[in-house]
Amino acid sequence: MDILWADSTPLTAREVGRLIEDRDLAPTTVMTVLDRLTRKGFLRRTRDGRAWRYEPAETRDSYIAELMLEALDMTGDRSAALTRFAQAVSGSEAEILRKALTELEEE
Repeated sequence: MDILWADSTPLTAREVGRLIEDRDLAPTTVMTVLDRLTRKGFLRRTRDGRAWRYEPAETRDSYIAELMLEALDMTGDRSAALTRFAQAVSGSEAEILRKALTELEEE
């Protein structure tokens, strides 16, 4: 996912495989992983000749936000989890949250 998020254009499995520098993966392994990520909704693919081009279905920020919401759903007490989260963020992060909440209230 990091490779696809970092690139501004959709990539083929071969291109993704070349960009994975720390591993010597078989092209079929890369294709299998990309296919699974597509079926799970993390990627979109389009035909380019005989190959598929893959791109993220969501931005990294959207994906992380979704993970945070899923984690929040796992708690029995959302208020307690949100309070604990608010206590753990830095002052500048708290200001970002305040601004976002204010903007949502104004809409």
